[in-house]
Amino acid sequence: MPMELSSTVQKLKPSATIAAAAKAKELKSTGVKVYEFTLGEPDFNTPAHICDAAKAAMDAGQTHYTPAAGTPEVKQAICDAYQRDYGLSFQPSQVVVSNGAKHSIHNVLTALCGPGDEVIIPTPYWVSYSALVELTGATPVMVETSEESGFCMSAEQFAAAITPKTKLMMLNNPCNPTGAAYTVETLEALAKVAVEKDVAVMSDEIYEKLIYEGSEFRSFASFGPEVAARTIIVSGVSKAYAMTGWRIGWAIAPVEVSAAMTKLQSQETSNPCSISQAATIAALTGTQDSVEEMLAAFKERRAYVLERLHKFPDISFAEPGGAFYAFFNVSAHFNKPLGGGKVVKDATEFCTALLEEAHVALVTGDAFGAPGYVRLSFATDMQTIEEGLNRIEQFLSPA
Repeated sequence: MPMELSSTVQKLKPSATIAAAAKAKELKSTGVKVYEFTLGEPDFNTPAHICDAAKAAMDAGQTHYTPAAGTPEVKQAICDAYQRDYGLSFQPSQVVVSNGAKHSIHNVLTALCGPGDEVIIPTPYWVSYSALVELTGATPVMVETSEESGFCMSAEQFAAAITPKTKLMMLNNPCNPTGAAYTVETLEALAKVAVEKDVAVMSDEIYEKLIYEGSEFRSFASFGPEVAARTIIVSGVSKAYAMTGWRIGWAIAPVEVSAAMTKLQSQETSNPCSISQAATIAALTGTQDSVEEMLAAFKERRAYVLERLHKFPDISFAEPGGAFYAFFNVSAHFNKPLGGGKVVKDATEFCTALLEEAHVALVTGDAFGAPGYVRLSFATDMQTIEEGLNRIEQFLSPA
């Protein structure tokens, strides 16, 4: 007899972004050239000085267990970086370093939420948010935003979604998948609601360094002591320093919450990788030139992508203020012949047809709580972007 899986895991859906990348990889394995825009990962190598620090740590024998929440040195480096970059003062006891920001989010939710609780999530949202909430037994409460609002939740929407069961609001700024960057005024209004209604906020700020002209990043915890007391910041080195594979993220929380997450992590995974922690110290304390260089490349790619999208037939989008995504509405092309004559009824079928016929891989907005939309990651080289967009344009304009 086969082993019976738990009901929780049976209901769990696989990550749509990873599934889309796997489908593209499967097609590549047959010898087809695929133009890949699915994964949210910088295409740059980790800067040399960070790799050198990791090698030095190995040579020095830093290959053993560390404290569960990270070494004192890496936690201090994180605190120093927030003081330097944002003028925010944190203590190492507030910091829990984990195996990537996704692990940090899981720790936050597991430490704070359980059956009967509600967690507010603005949509479109990163695919793992709802799944990680459901793993705790809590209920995701989706708040729909619009292209017209720049895909940003208003303070009024936040307040209206709060019930006696609300335990937490999950905010992603800048946002995956939309690239939306909240204005300072909107963040301040959301913070005021959090204080007035006494609701905790998990602010996922992993794209904080990837901000474009016309937008400004402000950490949610920066709006005063009462806000900071209700805020858990989640971030990491993956996006800004091209360190996705090193798996280092962190949460910064009130001490009682960080203590709970440390206890949880000690039973789950022990410590994050000791070598990766050493590399993180180098990333945060060393030269930041590589961050600026990567941002400059993303700016160039963003400008090109938006210029091309403006010329595409019958699509619409809100210009991204941060991250490295373009999120556009293709619903006007449903139920009519596309390239090759295929007819699709939704964004998922659109992405499948685009991959099969034009060999371009995007992620369906259905996975992000945004039917009719698709996500394109421009974290790839300009040649791939140019040819991929040519193929999408041809697909949208059948003869």
